[in-house]
Amino acid sequence: MNRSRFPLTPLALGALLLAAGQARAQAIDPAAPEQAMQTVVVTASADASAQGLPRDYAGGQVARGGRLGLLGNVDMMDTPFNTSNYTQALIQDQQARSVADVVQNDPSVRVARGFGNYQELYVIRGFAVNSDDLAYNGLYGLLPRQFVASELLERVEVFRGANSFINGAAPGGGGIGGMINLVPKRAPNTPLTRATAGVESGGQLYGAVDLARRFGPEGRAGLRVNAVRRDGETAIEREERELDVFALGADYRGRGYRLSADVGYQNHRLNNARPSVTLAAGLPVIDAPDAGSNWAQPWTESKERDVFGTLRGEVDLGKDAVAWAAFGARKGDELNVLTNTTVTGANGDANMSRFDNVREDEVRTGEIGVRGKLRTGAVGHTLSATASGYHAESRNAFALGSFAGFATNIYRPVDIAAPPTGFFPGGNMADPLLTRKTILSSGAIADTLSLAGDKLLLTVGLRHQRIRDAGFDYVTGVENSRYESSANTPVAGLVYKPFDGLSLYANYIEALQPGAVASGAGMGLRLTNEGAVFAPYRSRQKEIGVKLDGGKFGASAALFTTAQPQASIQDNTFGLFGEQRNRGVELSVFGMPAKGLRVLGGLTALDSQQRRTAGGATDGFDAIGVPEIQFNLGADWDVPGVPGLALNARAVSTSTQYADAANRQRLPSWTRLDLGASWTTRWMERDLTLRARIDNVTDKNYWASAGGYPGFGYLVAGAPRTLVVSGSVDF
Repeated sequence: MNRSRFPLTPLALGALLLAAGQARAQAIDPAAPEQAMQTVVVTASADASAQGLPRDYAGGQVARGGRLGLLGNVDMMDTPFNTSNYTQALIQDQQARSVADVVQNDPSVRVARGFGNYQELYVIRGFAVNSDDLAYNGLYGLLPRQFVASELLERVEVFRGANSFINGAAPGGGGIGGMINLVPKRAPNTPLTRATAGVESGGQLYGAVDLARRFGPEGRAGLRVNAVRRDGETAIEREERELDVFALGADYRGRGYRLSADVGYQNHRLNNARPSVTLAAGLPVIDAPDAGSNWAQPWTESKERDVFGTLRGEVDLGKDAVAWAAFGARKGDELNVLTNTTVTGANGDANMSRFDNVREDEVRTGEIGVRGKLRTGAVGHTLSATASGYHAESRNAFALGSFAGFATNIYRPVDIAAPPTGFFPGGNMADPLLTRKTILSSGAIADTLSLAGDKLLLTVGLRHQRIRDAGFDYVTGVENSRYESSANTPVAGLVYKPFDGLSLYANYIEALQPGAVASGAGMGLRLTNEGAVFAPYRSRQKEIGVKLDGGKFGASAALFTTAQPQASIQDNTFGLFGEQRNRGVELSVFGMPAKGLRVLGGLTALDSQQRRTAGGATDGFDAIGVPEIQFNLGADWDVPGVPGLALNARAVSTSTQYADAANRQRLPSWTRLDLGASWTTRWMERDLTLRARIDNVTDKNYWASAGGYPGFGYLVAGAPRTLVVSGSVDF
């Protein structure tokens, strides 16, 4: 679409908002004297907003609302979308190591793995969301790709459903089934000096320090420092993990403006990490190996190092209008020595092939925006506008061992010496060339109309998105594909609140995805169109739902349908071959239904169907890696008569799913039980919290997921019984 046809630029809307605010003030009293500034009440705000973070819901495990892009922080009962916002209290009590551990609490989310690597991947409403598409305070691409340590985070906000309008198109191709926004930590109003030490099964040692102070008049300036170290073997045999994290969060809350900044460093290393497996065509799904076993080769490793930072500011334009700006950057380096594992026999016989790769990423991103309130007669308006930009360059190279590979068995692994690489080289491993450049830019406007005494809220908006993407040859660096395209993605959402504590809602929203990149190297394939970049594609979602807020206990239910073009590899060529349509119902519960009892969980039922596939070969079949039923239920109970002692339990259940488009490879259903306890007391005049947790109490052997990359149903084995014990002392 031609830019001149875009109906209203964010800058123009900002001017209108400011003018409206001034006109309103003059209409009230043109000669009114300047009012005295009120005392600043300091509250830590990760997004540098006057609103601050929505407060915790009863029980403290979730918050009442979360960030919705240009709409700002919105209360759960006022938003026409289905969201869950997990708090730091939940993260700490469950001793979560990463984002994946946190979203295990969500019945709409399941955790899978990246394509031929160890990247965390999140499946929301049956659609994959890569960790590339995690938002950090609303900005994409700033966090490490493979693994994000939980110590960086104040909250994990899960938005369910298509979401390109909210923050723009996700650079990694997600945005169909949902979005995850991560909120950084800020200094609270009271000083914090906390040291934590722990150990988990296998001998993995853990240490962390969390320091926070506020300074200056009225404590307007704040600093928070987090440092983390993990090292040692995990509960999986021979698997080793090493993690270093350092993060600094700063904020300043002035009179009429607010500033925040974050700087982070993460160095994550895996040795002998257990790989995923692919089943040979036509082979039925075999029994999962012992949950603690490991068929990794001893020379495999994965290394990722990232440095990132953000700066955000907000200024008041008047009583009911603000403007904001945010910028961020990341530099990341990855080195992997991996194996592709294909099971060829029902007895566990398998073939392995070596795959090495290096990757260097440089990302710059930012947004500016305005938001304000005004009234036209009996109708209230909250007008918002934003413009955003994203620029990323990725340098990649890979080296393969022979496609013939070598033999092993996943039940009885065989170690061999590292085979040489050099077969079908993909660039210079010592100096990788630029292989992809992505530039995203967008502008969005929205109006939330308040009618019938605020009982009816109507949100309408439009985002104009421009995507520019180019692919370059791994060996020569010559550009081999390019496209530039733009599209408008609208949103319409309605909330009706007939009485306090009940909200009925409906929405229509779209997702616009940057095109996929054809790649078969990660699975040992040589594609006819390796490296080709595909044009963007659009998905559409319709949803209705209801939310209940009883003050102490809350619940929600949603019905939705979403369709996405389906990518796969056919005849060694990557392309779009059909469509995946997911329909479903979500039920969620949270809060404190009784004194001392906290609950969190729900159920998601999915009907996933392939449509318009090549020659109709798999029309009507289930999509790869989408279970029909996902169920979570967690409970945390304060033990009567023992101050500070709480016991918790969580059940996670996933029904059968398929690892192939023809639905011949069927994974069994699985249910996992997790138990834990925490005790808070005083020790040597200090606050002491002891925590213990056992995940997978029954040590169940199971395949946790299938797939995560278009057209591939690789299997990931579930983790074994894992005991984690830690203690935190506040000084």
